[in-house]
Amino acid sequence: MKPPIGSYAVDLSTGQVGRVMGHEGPYVQLRPFGGGREWDCAPETVRVATTSERLRAATAYANARSRGEVP
Repeated sequence: MKPPIGSYAVDLSTGQVGRVMGHEGPYVQLRPFGGGREWDCAPETVRVATTSERLRAATAYANARSRGEVP
């Protein structure tokens, strides 16, 4: 599966939610919620994130920022 650029997807191999930044060769490129370094995923290990998964990622990021764990 190759989700649209700008959408949020789940890397099934890690469970991490990321924003789809592009498609490079056979891979889907994801960036962590809130920014950071992109990583490549095989299309068969990616699916579109549900609303609750996106909210969970946003909440985890906000909590980490409030604790000073994210610049």
